[in-house]
Amino acid sequence: MGGPNGRQHLRDILKHLILEPTGFTPEHTADGLRSIMRGEASNAQIGGFLTAPQLRGVDRNPSMIATLAKKILGSALILSIETETNARSGLGILVDIVGTGSDGWNTFNISTTSSLVAATAGLKMAKHGSRMLLSNCGSADLLESMDCDLNIIAPSGSMRYLAKTGRELGFPTPFNVLGPLTNPVVPDCAVIGIYSKQLGPVMAKALRILGRRNYAVVCSDKDLDKITISGLTHVWRIQADGKTKNCTVHPSDLGVAAHPLSTAAGSTLEENNATLRRLLSNELKERDIPMCDFVLANTGVLLYVAGVAASVKEGAAISRQAL
Repeated sequence: MGGPNGRQHLRDILKHLILEPTGFTPEHTADGLRSIMRGEASNAQIGGFLTAPQLRGVDRNPSMIATLAKKILGSALILSIETETNARSGLGILVDIVGTGSDGWNTFNISTTSSLVAATAGLKMAKHGSRMLLSNCGSADLLESMDCDLNIIAPSGSMRYLAKTGRELGFPTPFNVLGPLTNPVVPDCAVIGIYSKQLGPVMAKALRILGRRNYAVVCSDKDLDKITISGLTHVWRIQADGKTKNCTVHPSDLGVAAHPLSTAAGSTLEENNATLRRLLSNELKERDIPMCDFVLANTGVLLYVAGVAASVKEGAAISRQAL
């Protein structure tokens, strides 16, 4: 049965997805998301909507991902933030560095720390993050523990339905991919970490469909959603002309040491808070050095993508001075 304006109810959309997957379109996906965001779906239906697309490979369909991102942004309060021109890059830009999460490595809050260092280096950061979902400590949890006021933090309003069920499922869904694409300030450039190398080209194509430029998608050899300090990271960079350039980055390319990922593991909220404070106050203990190099590597790539540094190595050097 159709809903208002010919839109389908979520139950019918799920039936279509399971029984006739070849005829499932981005419009079906948008209708399903709209039903959830209006509070019309049961918990069971939401769980099915999160799970079935994953089994059908919707997160590997750039058109589907772009359609969902447009729908979420269409229902969001889009923020307008004035920026001054960056003296070095010549651009007045807003920047983000964010990962999808769900990579299973449970590292320290690298992108959150990198955002603070990048801001110190002169970038206008518009950090998109969340509370704890599939890790011990989300970016919002950490920043709140540092006495930051996050009263406007998502998920609020319509997206709360998805967030609650996503936490209960405990595995990544296509909506993990959507998080970095739905920052309501729509940054001018960003570094986005993805939890699977197979999704790298998919995310890059979705970004191109959305018209994003000067973005980079990153994933390590071990499917870490960040620039890794343990080996190679694959990078898909969407350039200003819309073309995608692929490359790999090693810690040595950034002028930082390589470390096992186990040395950068996250812990409890309290311990992550203490680590962040030591990093920001330049009072490092020996066990903090790998995390510091991790932050420098990720901030360095961000500064390069944003046009502040001429190379990733120079970006890491600027980050070290800022830190």
